[in-house]
Amino acid sequence: MRIIGMDIHRVAAEVVSLLDGEIVKLGRVKMLRNELEEFARRELTHDDHVVIEATGNATAAAEVLSPFVDRIVIANPKQVHMIAHAKVKTDTIDATVLAKLYASGFLPEVWVPDPGTLAIRRQVTRRTQLVRQRSRLENLIQSILHARLIPPCPHGNLVRDQRAQMADEANIARG
Repeated sequence: MRIIGMDIHRVAAEVVSLLDGEIVKLGRVKMLRNELEEFARRELTHDDHVVIEATGNATAAAEVLSPFVDRIVIANPKQVHMIAHAKVKTDTIDATVLAKLYASGFLPEVWVPDPGTLAIRRQVTRRTQLVRQRSRLENLIQSILHARLIPPCPHGNLVRDQRAQMADEANIARG
């Protein structure tokens, strides 16, 4: 089993491989979907384990690389840096540290949700954003009315009243 360490950044990733204690620098890969796929087809095998740090684009990179390898591990960056203090830090050294920590069994992994859980999380996050935006707008309208000495609307919470009505209709339809 070969271990691939990737130090991922916004624009590029530095990649090394570790096999039988020997580190081989595989070079830099641009962080674009087609470039990652091309790299994976050219360099990776289905026996490889890929180790990457949890960054903003780590999940997307893992999604692109996963069909080409046996396992993808996303490492907790805070715990990795606590374990591996290096005086000289380069991207190659960071990628090597990831691979060696994984090989030794000391790599702190991050739980990665399955696609269904990820979709639900995104929906909940989006709903939360919309609720906050709605509340902000309702408060803005009320403050503008108050500043102009206009009395508040007697039907106060039109949005919430409609939401309750729609929920009642859905319950009646179900059953």
